[in-house]
Amino acid sequence: MDTITALTTRVSSPRLDQPGPSDEQLDLLLRAAIRAPDHGLLRPWRFIVLEGEQRERLGDIMEAQLLEDQPEADSRSRANARNKALRAPTILVAVAEVTENHKIPVWEQVLAVGAAVQNMMVAAYELNLGAMWRTGALANSDLAKRMLGFAPKDQVVAYLYLGTPVGNLKNLPDDSPADFIRTLP
Repeated sequence: MDTITALTTRVSSPRLDQPGPSDEQLDLLLRAAIRAPDHGLLRPWRFIVLEGEQRERLGDIMEAQLLEDQPEADSRSRANARNKALRAPTILVAVAEVTENHKIPVWEQVLAVGAAVQNMMVAAYELNLGAMWRTGALANSDLAKRMLGFAPKDQVVAYLYLGTPVGNLKNLPDDSPADFIRTLP
């Protein structure tokens, strides 16, 4: 698949199964990630690759974050939170470990990590892997950041779920780029 085809046909895969990416494929995804634009060469991206039982530790974090937000959460809600970490064979956590008070603003550092995640999603698609970018309350939780080994100043950009796509992929609208262009007022 050529780059333009991957960029113009890529879709997210909400349902993922085994196998997840091989070690070689993970290496390629991470190589694609660290080639993202990075104003100031701060290299703010940090990645945690979770597979196998490590996903259960993420499930612990998901449950802890739920209980921080909803201390009265019942056992079913707690189990649902934990099971989110088992929806894919591999979860790659992408975090912007930001440098504060730098000439490159924090928002640009976070965008660099977003670009890194997009590079991984396109690379995964080209490798016939399914990918789903997830965030939610867990991405902004200081508790989750701390449990992942980061400071409150840092920003979780993505929980990138990776695996083999299951079922039919989404059909996205065939929009025209002209629909999104505005003229200068």
